[in-house]
Amino acid sequence: MKHETGLWEAVVLRFCQISLSLAFLLLGALLAVPPFAGSASAQTAASGVLERVDVQGNQRIEALTVQSYMTIAAGEPLDAGKVDQSLKALFATGLFADVSIRRQGNVLVVNVVENPIINRLAFEGNRRIDDDVLEPEVQLRPRIVYTRSRVQSDVQRILQVYRRNGRFATSVEPKVVQLEQNRVDLIFEINEGPVTGIRRIDIIGNRNFDDGKLRRAIATKESRWYRFFSSDDSYDPDRVTLDRELLRKFYLERGYADFRVLSAVAELTHDRSDFFLTFTVEEGELYKFGKVELATTLRNLDPETLRGSLSIVEGETYNAEAIEETIDNLNFAVGRLGYAFVDIRPKVTRLREERVIELVLQINEGPRVYIDRINITGNIRTLDKVVRREMKLVEGDAFNTAKLRRSRQQIRRLGFFDKVDVAQKQGETADKVAIDVDVQERSTGELSFGLGISTTESVIGDISIRERNLLGKAQDLKLSLGLSATRQQIDLSFTEPYFLDRNLSAGFDVFSLKEDQQDRSSFDEQSKGFSLRSRFPITENLKQGLRYTLRSDTIENINNSTSPLISLDEGDYLTSSISYDLTYDTRDDIFLPTKGIIIRGGQDFAGVGGDVRYVRSAARWAYYYAITRDLVASLGLKGGHIIGLGQDVRVLNRFFLGGDDFRGFESGGVGPRDRSTDDAIGGNAYFVTTGELRFPIGLPNDFGVLGRAFTEIGTLLDPDVSGADLQDSKAPRMSLGVGVSWRSPFGPIRVDLAQALIKESFDKEELFRFSFGTRF
Repeated sequence: MKHETGLWEAVVLRFCQISLSLAFLLLGALLAVPPFAGSASAQTAASGVLERVDVQGNQRIEALTVQSYMTIAAGEPLDAGKVDQSLKALFATGLFADVSIRRQGNVLVVNVVENPIINRLAFEGNRRIDDDVLEPEVQLRPRIVYTRSRVQSDVQRILQVYRRNGRFATSVEPKVVQLEQNRVDLIFEINEGPVTGIRRIDIIGNRNFDDGKLRRAIATKESRWYRFFSSDDSYDPDRVTLDRELLRKFYLERGYADFRVLSAVAELTHDRSDFFLTFTVEEGELYKFGKVELATTLRNLDPETLRGSLSIVEGETYNAEAIEETIDNLNFAVGRLGYAFVDIRPKVTRLREERVIELVLQINEGPRVYIDRINITGNIRTLDKVVRREMKLVEGDAFNTAKLRRSRQQIRRLGFFDKVDVAQKQGETADKVAIDVDVQERSTGELSFGLGISTTESVIGDISIRERNLLGKAQDLKLSLGLSATRQQIDLSFTEPYFLDRNLSAGFDVFSLKEDQQDRSSFDEQSKGFSLRSRFPITENLKQGLRYTLRSDTIENINNSTSPLISLDEGDYLTSSISYDLTYDTRDDIFLPTKGIIIRGGQDFAGVGGDVRYVRSAARWAYYYAITRDLVASLGLKGGHIIGLGQDVRVLNRFFLGGDDFRGFESGGVGPRDRSTDDAIGGNAYFVTTGELRFPIGLPNDFGVLGRAFTEIGTLLDPDVSGADLQDSKAPRMSLGVGVSWRSPFGPIRVDLAQALIKESFDKEELFRFSFGTRF
C-alpha cells in the first residue's frame, strides 16, 4: 500500500514539473512579442529593416537616380553584402569621383562626389597631325562625364596614332582646367618628338644575295638625309609586315621555292629616336622548272592548244611570278574560247634531290561566281566613278579573271596612280566575290618649263600649267604660255573624257600665237583660232579621233633680207580644216611603259571653206620591251607628208624639224635653207627614228631617277619650191645623247644632252634641253 502511494506521488511531481516548464515557455513567448498597440519605430528598430536612403553631395544627378543604381532599397532588411554591392555599383557608373556609405540607425547616408562634365576638349602641340585626325580617335567629347580612366585610354589612342605615323618618342600629358558648376576644360598637351627612323636594317641568313640588294627589295629604308620627301625611312609595323612578303616574293621570283622569313624584329634605341630592324631568313635551295603539263576536265577543250599561253620553259630557273602570269594567260585564253567559269590550279611536285619543280596546270570548270560588290580605296581626290568606268566588270557580272586583269591595266593607263592593286575576296555568300581596288594617287598637276640652249647662244623656253585630273573627274585642263623674247603664245585646252556620260571624250582648244621667226626664217607670225575635237573607242585598244579647226594666220614684217620663198606668203589667210586620227595602244603605262606598242596615224584636210587647201598626213610607231627587270628598250619611228591641193604649201603649214622632235638640233635646225638669207623654209616630208635604252644609274630605287641613252636618225626633205637657190640635202642626220629622268615629288624632270654626229654644214645644233614638271 505504501508502494502504490509513492508511485502516485512521483507521477504528480513529474506532472507539476512539466506544467511549470510550459508556463515559463509561454510567459517568455508573451514577453518577446510587443503589444499590438506599440509604435512603428519601435518595430523597425527591433527588426533591422532599412528605413530610407539619404543622398548627399549630388549637384547634377538626382537623388532618385543615385538610389536607382543601388542594389538595396527602403523596406528591405539591412544587409552588409548589399550595401557593399551598392557602393561598387555606384563607382561602376563612372559618374562619381568618390562614394561613401554610412549607417545612421536604420538610415543609409550616401555621400557622392560627382565627376565633372567636360566643357571643352583641345589639343596643343600637334603640328604634324591635325585636330581633325585626332578627334575621331578619342572617346571623350564636350558634355561627356570626365573620368581618369577614359583620359588614360584616350592618351593611349593618341600615342597609337603617332606611332602609326612613325613617331614613337611622342608624349601626351592631359591637363585639366577647373571651371564653375563642376565643369572642366580638358587639354591634351602633345610633345610630338622626332620621327622614329630606321637606324639600320640587318639581314641574317642570306648567302646568295647581299644585304644591299635585299634592302632595295623591301619598302622600309634606312634613314638618310636625302629622304626628306619620303616616309619610307620611318618605322611602321604594317610596312615591316609588307617587307616580309616582299622578301618572300624576291626569292620566289629567283628560284628559291623553300625560302622563309624566320623573324622580323624591331628594337627601339634607348633614346627612342630610331629602330634597329633585323630580318632572319632561310634561303633554301635553288630550283628549276621541270616538266610542265596541261590537263583539263572541260569538254571539247584540247589543252595542248593552250601551250602558247605558257610563260614557263622547262629548264629555266623557278619563278613564282611566271606561274601566276601563266595562270592569268590561261584564264584569258580559255575565257576567249567561251568558258566563263574556269578554275586553274597548279599542282606542284618538288624533286628535292634533283632540285626541280614539276607542274601540272589543271583546268577545271570553276564555280559559278558573280561580282557582289566593287570596293575602291586610296583615291583621295579622284572620284570613284572615274575608276569604276575603267572596270570591265560591274556588280552582278560573272567573275572573269581575264577581265579583271584588263581592268587593272585600264586603271593604270589613266596615268593618275602610282600603284594599282586589284584583288578579290569572298563575298557574302559562296557564289559571290568582292573586288577590292586599292590605288595610290600620283601628282596630276604640272607646272612645266622647257629650256633649250643652242650653239649660237639662243634660248628657247616655255611654261605650261596643266591639271590632268581636274576636280578628281579626270578632266584635262591646260594653259600654255610662251614667254621667250621671240614668242608670245597662249593655249587653253579642255577635255571631258566621258562626254554626256558616254565613252566619248570631247574638248576644245583656243590659241593665240605671236612669234618672231626672224632668226629662223626672217618673218613674224600671228595665229589665232580654236579647235573642237572628240575621241571614241572602236575596240579596247583602238581609238579614233575627230577634229575641226578654224584659224587665222598672218605673215608680216617681211624685209629685204627675207627669202623670196617666204615673201610670197606674206599677208592674211584663213584655214578651215577637218582631221581624223587612229590610235592603237597596248602600253602598260603611258608615262614609263615597260612593254607594249603604240601606233598612231591621221590626216588633216584643209579647204572646208577658208583660203588654204592641203592634205597633211602624219604617223607614229613605238615599241617597248623589258630586256631585264631594270632595262627597258624602245624603238620608235615617226614621219609626215603634206601636199597642196591646187596651190603651193605655205611656209606655216610645212614641217620644221628639231628640238623635241629631233634632239641634238634646235627647233627648225634641220632641213632646207635659202642660200642667200640662211632662212629655214621647212619641208613637205620628214621622218625620224629613235632608239632608246632606259636604265637605273645606281641610286636607290626610291629616288625615282633613271638614265637614258638614245640615238635619233632622220631628215627633212621635199620643200616643193622652184626657182630658189637652196642649201638642201636629203641625206639622213644622226644624233647621239644621254639623259636623266627623275620622277620627283614635284613632278617629272628631264635633262638631255645630245650631240649631232651626222649633219650638214647649214644645220643648227642644240646641245642641251631641260624640262621640269611640278604639282601646283
